[in-house]
Amino acid sequence: MPLILQAAAPIPIFRPGQWGFAFTRDNAKMSMGIDCNLRFTTNCLQFALNCKKKSSYRRMGQRRAVTPCEERRSVRMGAKNSNQLERSATHLIHRAGQRATDIFQAEARDSGLTPRQFAVLMTIADEEGLTQTDLVDRTGIDRSTLADIVARLLARGLIHRKRAKEDGRAYAIKLTSQGWKGLRDAEPGAAATDLRLLAVLPPAKRQEFLDILNTIVTAMNK
Repeated sequence: MPLILQAAAPIPIFRPGQWGFAFTRDNAKMSMGIDCNLRFTTNCLQFALNCKKKSSYRRMGQRRAVTPCEERRSVRMGAKNSNQLERSATHLIHRAGQRATDIFQAEARDSGLTPRQFAVLMTIADEEGLTQTDLVDRTGIDRSTLADIVARLLARGLIHRKRAKEDGRAYAIKLTSQGWKGLRDAEPGAAATDLRLLAVLPPAKRQEFLDILNTIVTAMNK
C-alpha cells in the first residue's frame, strides 16, 4: 500500500537560518531547505574527522617533526646538564671510584678479592688484632658492609677472630696463612690499578692528586 503523507496543520515554511521539512495543506508535497548552517555543520564534522586521524597517527607512533627552535633548545638543555655533572665533585669522585673498581677486578682477578676486601686485609696486616669497630674507623666502610666483608673473609678462611682482651664483647681479627697468601696474590694487581689510574696525570701532578684526596678524606672523617 502506498504511503500517504498528510499534514494535520500547516507547518512553517523554511526560513533562512533554519533547515527542515515543510508541508502544504493542498498537495502534501515535501520540500527541504538547506542553508549555510548545514554547510557549517559539515565543516565541523570534517574538522573533527581530521583531528581524529591526527590522533590515530600519534598513537601509531608517527610523531610530528621537531622544529629548529625546539631542537636548539634540546641541545642547550643537554649541554647544560652535562656541564653541571662535569662540575660535580660527588659525581666525578663516584665515577672515578667505579672505574678504579673495574680496573682492580681486571688486574687482581686471580685473587678473587674485591677492592674493599683487599683494603680490609691490608688494614689487618698493618695492625693485627683490630676489632670490627677499629676497621670501620680505619677503612671508612660502614658497619653493615664491613660485617658482611668480615663474614665472607671468615668463610674463605682468610681471617680468624677471637675475643679481644681489652673488651670481651669485641673480637680481635688476624690474618690466617691463607689470608697472607691471598693478600700477596692481590698486591700486584692493586699496584697495577694505581699505576693505570695515575698514568692519566702528568708525573708532577700525581702526588698532588693523592694529597688532595687525602685532604678530602681526612676532613670528611672529622
